[in-house]
Amino acid sequence: MHELAFPLLVGLIALALAFDFLNGLHDAANSIATVVSTRLLSPVAAVVFAAAGNFAAYWLVGLHVADTIGKGIIDKDIVTPAVVFGALIGAMFWNVVTWVKGIPSSSSHALIGGLLGAGVMHGGFDAIESKKTIETFIAIFMSPMIGMALAMFFVLLTSWLFKGFQPRRAENVFKGLHLLSSAAYSISHGGNDAQKTMGIITVLLYSTGYLKGEFHIPEWVVLSCYAAISLGTMSGGWKIIKTMGTKITKLNHHTGFCASSAGSIVVFGASALGIPVSTTHAITGSVIGTGAARRASAVRWGVAQRVVMAWFITIPASATVGAAFYMLTKLF
Repeated sequence: MHELAFPLLVGLIALALAFDFLNGLHDAANSIATVVSTRLLSPVAAVVFAAAGNFAAYWLVGLHVADTIGKGIIDKDIVTPAVVFGALIGAMFWNVVTWVKGIPSSSSHALIGGLLGAGVMHGGFDAIESKKTIETFIAIFMSPMIGMALAMFFVLLTSWLFKGFQPRRAENVFKGLHLLSSAAYSISHGGNDAQKTMGIITVLLYSTGYLKGEFHIPEWVVLSCYAAISLGTMSGGWKIIKTMGTKITKLNHHTGFCASSAGSIVVFGASALGIPVSTTHAITGSVIGTGAARRASAVRWGVAQRVVMAWFITIPASATVGAAFYMLTKLF
C-alpha cells in the first residue's frame, strides 16, 4: 500500500476524468462521423445523440474492460500513484497531438501505452500481466480487419437484399437503420472506452488503501466516468470527424449503416471478452471496408495509410511519454 494525501488523490482522480473527457472529445468521430457526413443529423444533434448513447452503456454493458485495465495490463499490486500519473500524462499527450493533427488514433491504446511505459519503468517487464496484454495487442491488429471484413459483407448482403427496391424507398429504410446502428455504436463506444478510466481510478484507490475489500469498481467511479466521456463527446472532435466521414471514402446511408453495424459488433464483442479494443480502429476499418466493397479506388488509400501509421506509433509514443513523466515524479 502506498500512502497518498487525500488532496493529491483528488487531483489524480480529476486528471483521470480529464483524460476521460478528452477521450470523448477525441473519439466523438467514432460515433457520429457517418451520420454527420451523410447529413442524417446536424453536428449538434449528432453529438448530443452520441453522448446519450455513451451514457446509456451504464445500464447495458458489463465492467469486464475496467477489470482488465485495473489489474490485467500491469500487476495491480505494484501500481503506485506515480505510475498512474505517468500513464495518464502519456495518454493525454498523444491524444492532444493527434487531435490537433486531425488523426483518428486510439485513445485506448494511448492509455495502455502510457500504463505500460510507466509500469515497466517502475517494476520492470515482470510487472506486465501477459495474458490480457497479449490479447489486447492481438486486438490492435484484428479489430480493424474484422470490422473491414464485416462491413464488406454487410454491403454485399444488403445490396443483394434490396436490389428490387425503388431507390427512394431503400434510402428511407437505410436512414432508419443507419440511425439505429449509430446508436448501437455510441453505446459500444461508451461501454468500452469509459471503462478504461474506471480501471485507472480503481487501481489508484486500491494501491493507496482507499478501496476497501476485494478489487471492485465503485459505483461512483462508474457514474463519474460515463458522465465525463459523455460530456467530452458533446464537445465534439470536428477535425477527426472530417477525416473519418469524408476523407477515407464517400459514405451514404447504406454504407454508413454497414460501417456502424460492423464496428459495433467488433466493440461489443471485445467488451464482452474484457478486451480494451480501440473503437477508432474498429470504425476506421469498417469505413474502409464499405469503400473497398464497392471498388478499391473508392478508398483514399493515402489517408488510410496515414491513419494506420498513427496506429503503429501510438503505444510506443505514449509509453515513452508515460515513462518520462513517471521518472519526473522521482525528482520530487
